[in-house]
Amino acid sequence: MAFTVFSRLSALTLPVKSCLLAFSALSSSRLKVDHDRHKQFCSCPVPAGAYECAVLQYRFTGEKEVDLISTYVPETFRSQGVAALLSQTALDFLVEENLKARVSCWYIRKYIEDHPLQLYKDIVIT
Repeated sequence: MAFTVFSRLSALTLPVKSCLLAFSALSSSRLKVDHDRHKQFCSCPVPAGAYECAVLQYRFTGEKEVDLISTYVPETFRSQGVAALLSQTALDFLVEENLKARVSCWYIRKYIEDHPLQLYKDIVIT
């Protein structure tokens, strides 16, 4: 899976065609996840009639601790892997920055269970 990370306050760009997740309705486009550390969220604009955005929110609860609060994907684009892409971006950020996470969001908790990478399991505070 190809990706480019520009900086902490920037983006992860994934070509949908090479992504392992099923993006059936989005197969010919590219999804870009923007990570804004200062505002503490990851977002992914999804193509639609009007501008819509999928969002993953988190907050720092300590110097090296984050609470993964919630994910939101517009109804039209649910079940297409958009929340998984947001979750992967956030978890990769936590691993890269050596942060620990409390997982308040049910979807992110499920994503970690479905993707049992030791890196992700090691950062979760139970």
